[in-house]
Amino acid sequence: MTKIITKHFDEPKLHELAVYRRLGGYEGLKKALAMTPADIAAEVKKSNLRGLGGAGFPAAMKWGTLPPLDKVPGPRYVVGNCDESEPGCFRDRVHVERAPHQLIEGLLIACYAVGAKEGFVFIRGEYGRQHRVLAAAVKEAEAAGLIGDKILGTPFSCRIMLMRGGGTYISGLDTALLESMEGKKSWPRQPPPFPTNFGLMGFPTVVHNVATLAMLPHIVVNGGEWFAKLGTAKSGGTMLYSVSGHVEKPGVYEFPMGTTLRALIEAAGGVRKGHALKAVIPGGTSTPPLGPEHLDLALDFDTVRAQGSFLGAGGVIVLDDTADMVEACRDIISFLTHESCGQCTPCREGSVWTKRILERLLSGLGRPEDPANLERIADNVTGKTICALGDTVGIVLKAYIKKFPEEFKRRAVAGARSSPEGERPGRLQEGRGPAGTEARV
Repeated sequence: MTKIITKHFDEPKLHELAVYRRLGGYEGLKKALAMTPADIAAEVKKSNLRGLGGAGFPAAMKWGTLPPLDKVPGPRYVVGNCDESEPGCFRDRVHVERAPHQLIEGLLIACYAVGAKEGFVFIRGEYGRQHRVLAAAVKEAEAAGLIGDKILGTPFSCRIMLMRGGGTYISGLDTALLESMEGKKSWPRQPPPFPTNFGLMGFPTVVHNVATLAMLPHIVVNGGEWFAKLGTAKSGGTMLYSVSGHVEKPGVYEFPMGTTLRALIEAAGGVRKGHALKAVIPGGTSTPPLGPEHLDLALDFDTVRAQGSFLGAGGVIVLDDTADMVEACRDIISFLTHESCGQCTPCREGSVWTKRILERLLSGLGRPEDPANLERIADNVTGKTICALGDTVGIVLKAYIKKFPEEFKRRAVAGARSSPEGERPGRLQEGRGPAGTEARV
């Protein structure tokens, strides 16, 4: 198991500046400041580093969409996204708590490479301890001359500020995050323009997941080719996984891109004793599930996408043969319904309708037409919203129905049979429409 970010996680005082520097910390920043920004960008391009927050967009390509400094004067920013709110994901929490200086170093390198003099870390509001650890690390770095004016005796000056999230899942989306940073509701913006052209306060902004930023010092020190060779042809380096669910040793694991799902589950102690694997959610609950037939699937962005799912942020949830997949689907849709910002009607209304139908199925009052209606609603939500939350409602819902059709059919048929004659299943799910008319699903 090749380790980059987690290499020194067993060092109990890694969060302290002296320990981090003793283990080679800030050597990447020192080397970067002796290079030109163009040379750093070239190494990142060679590395095949892709965004580790979910989308897997090539980091160097994102930098390349920034307007030239001489054509768009004024400030530009880099934001580290630590608003880790995806169910099943907890690696960023562990990373920031154990190695905050690694994130700070990567953020400084990114700022230097793109011409930013201010960097931010937007951290989930519930991460109180992690915020305190990171704030202490920033103060240490400032006192040591690693943040501020003329860093390490060079002309480069940069400030780093921390901002707390407001506890909304949607704030993890880059444009919603920027809206929140500006003091507004965390409603996603309709691109284009994209943040690299119109970001924080209207200025060019690069938003990276904190794990993506933490890779930069290692790429600078060891070279882009070294990093690329660790992974696959199009996905370089390693991936951090949050492994939870029905495994013997849940935790954070780091593996090279392209490692099989089987190897990852085995590292986590395997499926809990006495049970067989039923499904694996590979990238947090917003990604469609995989099955036992995918155990030898190579985990990288493109290969997992080709199988109808997404690597996402590496939130791997293992489910054994005791899992009720209708219940699992209901839990996911309930979360998405609660976290919908309400800006887009298809998402706001469609998520509620699907939640009601799923609850009806689980209550024993299902109807034979419920699975088909769920798919119909999913089609009417997918692709019709500003951000991916609405798409997630539709894509995940259809994926569960397609992969586990018998479980949904059994609930629907059983509900129809158990309903007394003349009683309309789902009566308890009725509500009132926006105009005061009765709304039923």
